[in-house]
This record gives sequence, C-alpha cells and structure tokens, in this order.
Amino acid sequence: MHIAIRRTALFTIICSVLHVATAQPDSSFRFLFTEANGPFGVGFKVSEQYDRSRAFHLDGDSPKGPDIDGTPRPLQILMWYPADKSSGHVMNFGDYGALIKTETSFDQPVDQGKPQSFVATYMHGITELSAWAIRDAPMNAGRFPIVIYAPSLNAPATENIELCEFLASEGFVVLASPSMGEISRSMTVDISGTNAEAQDISFLISFATTLPDTDASAVAAVGYSWGGMAALFAAARDKRVDALISLDGSFRYSSGTVQEAGDVHPERMTIPLLVFSRAEETLETWDSMRKDKTQCGCAPNVLNEWTRGDLLHVRLLAISHIQFSSLYQRSERFRNEALQFSPADYSLEDGAVSYNWMARYTLEFLNAYLKHRNSAVQFIKHTPAENSVPKHLMAATFRQASTAMEQGKPSSKK
Repeated sequence: MHIAIRRTALFTIICSVLHVATAQPDSSFRFLFTEANGPFGVGFKVSEQYDRSRAFHLDGDSPKGPDIDGTPRPLQILMWYPADKSSGHVMNFGDYGALIKTETSFDQPVDQGKPQSFVATYMHGITELSAWAIRDAPMNAGRFPIVIYAPSLNAPATENIELCEFLASEGFVVLASPSMGEISRSMTVDISGTNAEAQDISFLISFATTLPDTDASAVAAVGYSWGGMAALFAAARDKRVDALISLDGSFRYSSGTVQEAGDVHPERMTIPLLVFSRAEETLETWDSMRKDKTQCGCAPNVLNEWTRGDLLHVRLLAISHIQFSSLYQRSERFRNEALQFSPADYSLEDGAVSYNWMARYTLEFLNAYLKHRNSAVQFIKHTPAENSVPKHLMAATFRQASTAMEQGKPSSKK
C-alpha cells in the first residue's frame, strides 16, 4: 500500500478524536466501568528510567533547555500491580493527569505542547473521580504475569486506567509508558516512530523482570491504535512476548507499514493473538481515502496471515475507534461530542457496555494463555451468546493455530 494511503487512512482514524461534532450532546450519559475488582488490592507506582542506548531531544520548553543532543531517552513507567490491602492515598483521575506534565522532565512539570494538549480537554470535569489504585501500596508477595500496555498515537500511559487497574486486581503486573517518537516526545506515523515504541515495550519488559513480584516466563503486550502496531513489532522481535492483544490496532488499517518493516512476519508468528476491532467502515469509505487511485491495499492482511498462532477476533459492533479508551469515554468532551462516535442505531451506553466486555475478554485471554486456566480456555472458544454477552453487541471468531500440538487446547508454542 502506498505510504500516502496508509497515512491518510490512519489520520482519518486519529482525527475523529479532535473532530468538531455536529450532533447534540448527550448530557445524561455517564461512562461506568462495571467489572468487579479481582481478589487483589491495586497498587500504583511510578518509576523514572532512562534508556541510555538511545538519544532524545528534550522539548524546547523543558527546564533543561531546548534540543539537547545526547540526552538519554526518558521513560516514565507507570506500574499497576497486585497489592496487599492498604489505607494509603487512593488515586483519582487528577493524580493520573498530573503525571502527563512530567513524562520527559521527571523532576518538575513542563508543558508538553501539542502532543498532549488535547488530553487536558478530555480530563476536564473528571479529575476528582476516584480510581481503584493506592499509591505505593505494599506489593503482594506473589509472582505475577507481566502485561505491557502501549498507548495510541502520542497518548499518555493513562488512557486506559480502568483496564490497567482491573488487570492488576486480577493478578497481573501492568506497565505502561507514553507513546513517543524516535527522538522526541512527538510520535511520528512512520516506521521510525513504530520502532521507537516497540523498543520501549522491550525496555519495559526488561525493567519488569527486575521487579520482585513478576513472572518473567509469562509476558503479554497490549496495544491500542498505533500502539497496536508497535506491540506487533515488539512481539515479532522480542521472543519474551508470549501473547499479543490489539485494541483496534493500526496494523489492520496500515498493513503496508507491517510490510515495510521487513522483519515483521505475521505468517511466522506462533504466539496467540486477540484482536478487538470496531464497527467497520464500508469499502467505499476506504476507497475515498485513497489519494492515488492507481494504488490498492495489496499488503498482506495480518489477520489472514496469522495461521501459526491461535487467533481470537472480537468485533465490537457498538463502538468507534475512540471508545476503546476509557479516558475518552468518561470525559465531558466525549459527552458533548457524543453522538458522532456511535455507529448507527447504537447508544453511548452500548459503547460503555462494550468496553466492559472488552476488559472481560482481555482478562480471559490472559488467563488462558499466561495462567493456563481451563475455564478461560473455554470462555474464549464460546460464542458471545454462550458467554452472556447482550445480543447484537459483539461478533467473535476463534481460529486455532494450524500447528497446535494438542487437539482442542490453545497453542502457547513460541
């Protein structure tokens, strides 16, 4: 696929976040995360690390000065983990939002500029809402699988707080860092940007293995939108990744980028993949986005090529791309711009319910492949109706790997 096609298609997705709505606001809608917390308390820590193998240009408004060559790449790592019960400070959304201003500076807040300015508009009005996590709560003494979360284009690590906290309460250590470009805070929609976030994922895996509560033999990568592309790249290159989850990942819409990488071969990958996708646009929509009418989307489709690893494809029919983020669904701005996001005949409430089912399917997939629970194996193989999903919200297809070693069981071979 021509590079102009890929960028046009991707920016059509991204610009829906900033689109000025013509629909009437839905002031009655309130996003609710209804999944019950698991058996563990949720702790939260921030670790400020540097990847000294890569140079980084600090933003011009940084207190350390503009564009300093040779500065190591800063990685503000957010960690959600299973914790013992604690009476410490319960995080609210304002606490999470404040972390955005220290993503690259660490020691003092700075204005991150355009890559983050839109986040403030989505945080407005929700800063006092309580989350689940307790800051610096004591870690549980167990050893838990590792989940690395890769955010969407330019997004902070906090765009899916509910999902990260939920997984921690169920016995996973979840780490995330912001979506940043190769040499600066601003992510670029190209191979260099994707490679940078993929390297961040591997850096976070290495850091996670040093923690006292992690099981380095069980690692999953989760990516939303452009983060889904980065997670795919990381999984292809880093053999420590045992499972991959895509939240409407961009590799479905920019398959040419996968082909351009040269070393990402979905047809060779043997790990399990869970893909969530939104209500589909028509072929005519994609054709209209193609600037060069002589070109076609000829790059191999990742899902079609994924034959050596188990594949679960879950189509969430009631939501648009932006609704894969709880931060955006929860915001006042989303309510004000609301109806532009919902597919025809679906309500915003349907979208919120769909998000909750996305979290549940993510949990069961991780339980099946990282914790090897038979009940979770059966869940991911069942139809949505058998799992009590409300009618018309979801379609799901499970395809077992062609090289699966055991009949009727998910393949976990690397």
